[in-house]
Amino acid sequence: METADVVIIGSGIVGSSVAYHLAQAGCTNVLVLEREAHQGKGSTGKSMGGVRAQFSTPVNIQMSRYSIEFFSRFDEVVGHPADYRAHGYLFCATNERHLDYLKANRERQISLGVNNVELVSPVEIMEMVPQLRADDILGGTFCQTDGFVDPHSVMMGFMLNARERGARLWLDTQVIGIQVDAGSADVPSASGSPSGALRKNADQTSALPALDERRIAGVMTTRGFVSTRVVVNAAGPWAAEVAKMAGADLPVEPLRRQLVPTEPFDQLPKRFPMVIDMSTGFHFRREGKGILLAWNDPEETSGFKTEFDPAFVEKILTHAAGRVPCLAEAEVNPRRAWAGLYEMTPDHHAIIGPSPNVAGLYFVNGFSGHGVMHSPASGRITADLILHGRSDLIDTTQLSVERFAEGRLLEETAVL
Repeated sequence: METADVVIIGSGIVGSSVAYHLAQAGCTNVLVLEREAHQGKGSTGKSMGGVRAQFSTPVNIQMSRYSIEFFSRFDEVVGHPADYRAHGYLFCATNERHLDYLKANRERQISLGVNNVELVSPVEIMEMVPQLRADDILGGTFCQTDGFVDPHSVMMGFMLNARERGARLWLDTQVIGIQVDAGSADVPSASGSPSGALRKNADQTSALPALDERRIAGVMTTRGFVSTRVVVNAAGPWAAEVAKMAGADLPVEPLRRQLVPTEPFDQLPKRFPMVIDMSTGFHFRREGKGILLAWNDPEETSGFKTEFDPAFVEKILTHAAGRVPCLAEAEVNPRRAWAGLYEMTPDHHAIIGPSPNVAGLYFVNGFSGHGVMHSPASGRITADLILHGRSDLIDTTQLSVERFAEGRLLEETAVL
């Protein structure tokens, strides 16, 4: 029978980061399950790849600070390229309310160690991107270490390093069930080898009445049964369905986001920051010889919609031309545009931590568009929780799934 100390469901950038961080900590009997024939077919491969510390809540700022520092030395530490480009993020405010919001965020970011967020004037904004229409821009913020990574490269780097240390990856393998035992808390781990919290999780409740204890016993896959005491749900937009297999509830919903690349376009600088127009939410950056355009359509509804809607092109080009008039001349081929899925939670913050009603089940889900940029932090935190029951990176209770039932919602307003 196949056994593993930890089974990770989903081999995207988040699941790969969990595998990497577990392997780095010496937990190498890890099995990653991926239903597709190749990694990165889900949200990872559709991401815009942005990374930023300019958030409004302490927990997101802390996770960004750790992650960006990690990306800056990824090639050296992981041994594979991340293609981290520190081109910056430039938020542009067109009213006093947005400007006050950026100023308050900046104070919070600085208090948490992100010391290079600058307040910038309309003149300074125009120096960075002269092609902007700036008659209504009052100012903004700019952070030079914000930027972009190649999500596919980061994912592959994490997974290749983890596999070099002994982790296994099963591609083209679907999870069809999660076995949960009731009243069996005193059964030792299937592998008999885990240490720290893995062993503790298997044994710690053995002195208590075990009648109501529900805990992970294994995972049923299209390649057979895998005995394990720890399952990590890293299934992205499909996380709620995976949780349901173990009898757990997870408030994660898929939401389509669409990206439109232009054909080669030389009327904007070769290098400029990710620019965010706060009046509409339209944002854009250079991608190769073209420009990558993004906008959060407020009319979008949740669901597993992965096809690009050609009608979106006209909507986004209207916003693009309104802020950057020369973009009206950019050519767009709708066949090159694509759609991906955000995994949304009610408060736009991730859910990271153990399930309250199934021992051995861990969530690392619901990043609401920030899965790529927070992947180093989320992998580290999840590995810490599995191995030690705590993490010194953040106060993990903030991101527990219990916060929704207990009314402890976090409010992240800097959502792109």
